[in-house]
Amino acid sequence: MSKLNIQRTRDLLQKFDFRAVFIEELGWSHASSRKPLPWQKNDAQGARVMIAQLAGVAVFEVTTADGKIPDAQICRALADEISKQHYENLLIFTDARRIQSLWYYVKREDGKAHPREHWYFKGQPGDLFLSKLSGMVVDLSEFDAEGAIEVTKVARKLKEALDVERVTKKFFGEFAEHHIEFLKLISGISNEHDRRWYASALLNRLMFTYFLQRKGFIDGGDQKYLQNKLAASHTHKPDNYYRDFLRLLFFEGFAKPVDKRSEEAKAMLGEIKYLNGGLFLEHRIEIENPDIRIPDRAFENLFGLFERYSWNLNDTPGDDDDEIRPEVLGYIFEKYINQKAFGAYYTRIEITDYLCEQTIHKLILARVNAMAMPPGPAPRPGALFPREDTGLFVEREYDSMSDLLMNLNGRLCRWLMKEVLPEITLLDPACGSGAFLVAAMKTLINIYSAVIGRIEGSGDQHLKRELEKRRA
Repeated sequence: MSKLNIQRTRDLLQKFDFRAVFIEELGWSHASSRKPLPWQKNDAQGARVMIAQLAGVAVFEVTTADGKIPDAQICRALADEISKQHYENLLIFTDARRIQSLWYYVKREDGKAHPREHWYFKGQPGDLFLSKLSGMVVDLSEFDAEGAIEVTKVARKLKEALDVERVTKKFFGEFAEHHIEFLKLISGISNEHDRRWYASALLNRLMFTYFLQRKGFIDGGDQKYLQNKLAASHTHKPDNYYRDFLRLLFFEGFAKPVDKRSEEAKAMLGEIKYLNGGLFLEHRIEIENPDIRIPDRAFENLFGLFERYSWNLNDTPGDDDDEIRPEVLGYIFEKYINQKAFGAYYTRIEITDYLCEQTIHKLILARVNAMAMPPGPAPRPGALFPREDTGLFVEREYDSMSDLLMNLNGRLCRWLMKEVLPEITLLDPACGSGAFLVAAMKTLINIYSAVIGRIEGSGDQHLKRELEKRRA
């Protein structure tokens, strides 16, 4: 199975060599024609060039006559026109200086179209973007004996990469089988619905803990903490791992500050950080069913599954085919605990992403547009000017976050980095598994990356020095 070469792909992105990204790194085919084709929509005009294709799915680079990236209305109109010849397509809009790009994809489903915008700026770190690109890699094994690949398979890759975050479905398939076996081994809960819910909640606790241990956050960096404690418990008192160790870990280790824990807990658990989260508070089911029992073999089987995978806490794709990331927790939570009867509801990734983008984008735009220049003599283009109450105002209002990010200048970058973005505070009073907070973090990372990329691509040495100080 082919893997994305992270460093080569990152270098090509920095060079804005998108054709080479698709042909050399993602395994797509050469364009059927590289002839520039003119386009015109309303007052905008420019040219588009196909840079890669696969099974009829086409990738175009699009430029405009004025050297700017067009607004959302023009992007959508052009995507609709191209879809008449290439129903599935990806448009990469670039500016004249080739330091800004907008990757524009339209998800078409059930007769509806949903545009998806992804920005890439020269100089930005690009880890989230590389994660998206990793979903578009095509391997030779996916072609049939005649060298063809189904258009639906390519379209699915594009959708999974650019529409929603990818999840490890292979892991979920195996996890589903283990979930059934794990459920059978739980005793002491008479209500079947409660027993099923509790099995899912306990497995989510264990996966969360497994992420922590694999990253060295538990007991001095013990990456096999759960397995080592299971082995010790089994030797000392078989089939009491759940009752004697896990309950102590959950309800005293993670749920209480160190000074509130019992001496027994301190001695048995080792160095455990207080997490102060609802995931590890004792649940109603556990209170109403004090005689819950789970044999050691249930955990031996589960940890055997976990050990076959690489657990990653960031969004940079790695070199392991069996790599899973924190979003798999939400995916499994959705499949097993999405039950209003139990007061549990998981919000899908595309919904959390959309709501966070709408909220955060509007918050930033409101702050920026409040500084819009009052009527008066026309200033020099692209400048920020003094204003008595804040010391700054911008030359015009911005219609969208794309409009703002595509028209950044040095002073606006400095203001966003020093004043606007650091002052954003988000609160989710019922965070559950943290789906909204994770989506909010990714939304902010995308905005920070765009601003940083704009700074890196500029010639403003003073601004670059300020950025280096912040990184230090």
